[in-house]
Amino acid sequence: MKTTFAVLFLATIALESNNKFSQAFVPSKASPFGSLATRNAKVDIAHENSHGKKATFYPSSSLKTSLHMVFESTDEIELDVEERMGKSIDSLKSNLVTIRTGRANPAILDLVKVDYYGVPTPINQMASISVPNSQQLSISPFDKSALGNIEKAIVESGLGLTPSNDGTVIRINIPAITEERRKELLKQCKAMGEDGKVAIRNVRRDGVEAVKKMEKAGDISEDESKGAQDNLQKLTDKFVKEVDKIVTTKEKEVMTV
Repeated sequence: MKTTFAVLFLATIALESNNKFSQAFVPSKASPFGSLATRNAKVDIAHENSHGKKATFYPSSSLKTSLHMVFESTDEIELDVEERMGKSIDSLKSNLVTIRTGRANPAILDLVKVDYYGVPTPINQMASISVPNSQQLSISPFDKSALGNIEKAIVESGLGLTPSNDGTVIRINIPAITEERRKELLKQCKAMGEDGKVAIRNVRRDGVEAVKKMEKAGDISEDESKGAQDNLQKLTDKFVKEVDKIVTTKEKEVMTV
């Protein structure tokens, strides 16, 4: 009896330890080995969007993946770096959407979550959003009983919008913005773009450190190390150019009257 109890006790401890490790371990698409919980760490770079509400930027550069992963080749490092740089681009796009331009664009509601039966739900998943004209959005919920919650979520979103609910459809008139305000929005676009570049360059730094670690361990030669670092720089240049392209497009949108 005592032996059985001891076996069960040790099995329970082993199971709990395994669960804790599983929670801390996050697999990576680029590597079968994944990374430790530091992959979940984040550095928040906050900017005020066009309505004074904080838009948080989550650069993947802050995820110190390469320093806590086991790579079998430099190809795996390059794949991991490319994936994380891509996430920095996605984060930049998400934050630029929060900058309202004075023209109706359904994307400005992408980050608005509605309390739908206790579950935070994006508006575009529970309603169709149309653009009747350049200054108005029309929201038609699939479930009409959610009209009130959708209206409340828009008001409390900090976007500076005033929805009108007629019992069937919610309409939002987009107010025009002044020339002075446009200039302020341009500065915000540039600042978000710079944060995106910093994120991408930090990912490159992590990748280079991982390559040098492999070289130091004797897993790759000096020439292989140099070649991998050159490839990481090419990836960096590619994504930095993409940041410039995205920001330029947004700036043109902001300046369009």
